[in-house]
Amino acid sequence: MSISTADVIVTSPGRNFVTLKIVTSDGIVGWGDATLNGRELSVASYLRDHLASTLVGRDEDRIEDTWQYLYRGAYWRRGPVTMAAIAAVDMALWDIKAKKAGVPLYQLLGGASRDKLRVYAHASGNDYETLARAIRGYVDEGYTAVRIQTGVPGLNRVYGVSDTAKPGERYDYEPAHRAADGSAATRPEEEDWDTPAYLRHVPSIFEKVREEFGPELRLLHDAHHRMSPIEAARLAKSLEPYDLFWLEDVTPGEDQEAFRLVRQHSTTPLATGEVFNSVHDYRTLITERLIDYVRSAPTHTGGVTGMKKLLDFAGIYGIRSGIHGPTDVSPIGMAAALHIDLAIHNFGIQEYMPHNELTLETFRTSYTFDRGFLHPGDNPGLGVELDEELAARHPYTAAYLPVNRLLDGTVHDW
Repeated sequence: MSISTADVIVTSPGRNFVTLKIVTSDGIVGWGDATLNGRELSVASYLRDHLASTLVGRDEDRIEDTWQYLYRGAYWRRGPVTMAAIAAVDMALWDIKAKKAGVPLYQLLGGASRDKLRVYAHASGNDYETLARAIRGYVDEGYTAVRIQTGVPGLNRVYGVSDTAKPGERYDYEPAHRAADGSAATRPEEEDWDTPAYLRHVPSIFEKVREEFGPELRLLHDAHHRMSPIEAARLAKSLEPYDLFWLEDVTPGEDQEAFRLVRQHSTTPLATGEVFNSVHDYRTLITERLIDYVRSAPTHTGGVTGMKKLLDFAGIYGIRSGIHGPTDVSPIGMAAALHIDLAIHNFGIQEYMPHNELTLETFRTSYTFDRGFLHPGDNPGLGVELDEELAARHPYTAAYLPVNRLLDGTVHDW
């Protein structure tokens, strides 16, 4: 038996997704997610124009060998486009192997290490009243962990904060913007940013949240890489009284040594890595224990194989998982994350942003949510199947993540 075909499907049921379909010579289908938000066609081309022909005829069971063949054989290594393409191949091959075995993927990763997976929700608001209504809604649904994002006085729009949802209303957050009429975007939108105003405002919001919702609710916050190391240290220190579950992406992660300064000044737990795409991006962060949670997603980190290598390495140093789970990872990528979560020893928490109804009609899933917890389900393989007929009805539409600028016009991290 061998790989017969490898086809790339780009669809946009509300947002853009890149899916790889691998079919074996005996007709077994495997699905992989290669979505790279705002750069989807780059990965689709990499798969279609460079990898697909090299897969045909290969033994679908040789997953590790195929991973190394794609990673080492091209000479050009790592990077988000390459690793997302490898991820799609890897997921599809694991999907096939588990389907052939007739078991859910987590059984091939060592079996379940727990019965269910704690997830965190996203609550946001331009003012405290709107934010509090959103938090109450999630608490009522059984969530025990909530990410808190707030508007900043004087700024019209802040990345990660909904400016369209009504108070308390669930919103389908998509940070990659299209044109106002829903047509293809021609360039990114631009948002402004004021670090001093943010540093003054955020601690007051967490003080109110703790006062209203008590000490038991796990609170998280994402700083979106916007602080310099000393600003990050100040923020982490100022949030210590409010006992955060984690503070995420507090400073640009590619400067791994910068986290030493934050650690020197604060005991607030730190998470980072959603923009990383290999274990090498974490080497200093992990070996010096400068973070507490690894934030990569299988879709952007070489699939199940790449993510498992990373989390095994992190586990040696007592660092836990906090896998990236936004709506710009398709349900296939989300399912891969959940199977890994269930199997690994060092699970921490899983990000969960539910996909919209149109996406879930296009990607049929077996994972389930119940009172703040997820389970990947027990269907063979990943437990997700793409409806190709529905996918064909939703063509790709260009969308871009915003560009962030300081008030003086300087392009800034976001």
